[in-house]
Amino acid sequence: MPMKQLSIKPEKCIGCRTCELVCSFGHFEKFNPKLANVTVFEYEEAAVAVPVMCLQCEEPSCMEVCPVKAISRDENGAVVMNYSKCIGCKMCMNACPLGNISFHPEARRVFKCDLCGGEPKCARYCPGHAIVFEETDTLPDKRKLVGEKYRDVLAGEVQS
Repeated sequence: MPMKQLSIKPEKCIGCRTCELVCSFGHFEKFNPKLANVTVFEYEEAAVAVPVMCLQCEEPSCMEVCPVKAISRDENGAVVMNYSKCIGCKMCMNACPLGNISFHPEARRVFKCDLCGGEPKCARYCPGHAIVFEETDTLPDKRKLVGEKYRDVLAGEVQS
């Protein structure tokens, strides 16, 4: 079933870090990249910048390890945190395989991408369109399409 997800197109990232600024301001009313739910990693040797944020995993390990069940899915399918339940134990930070959960030192709580309630500011204000909020197939559907294409190639039905 198609759903809206953030898609990253690193080849379009201009390294401006606008996504970090609009994210931190939208969530904490401060222009501070350390408070953003997105981080732009720059790889100078390859001359590439890549925005990275929560991938909204199908089976989120952060949600599984939370001892107080402060992490759940909202009506849009986003993995979100209930900050009134969060005790700041940071177990979710350790469980995230990509390190996309951060800790706010002043608020004494963790934070992560929540897709801005269905209208992610990082995608809306990205001048290079490197971050796009679009309809995509879920992972199982993508695997099925790749498998079918591979099968067709092996059968000689698709020209390369």
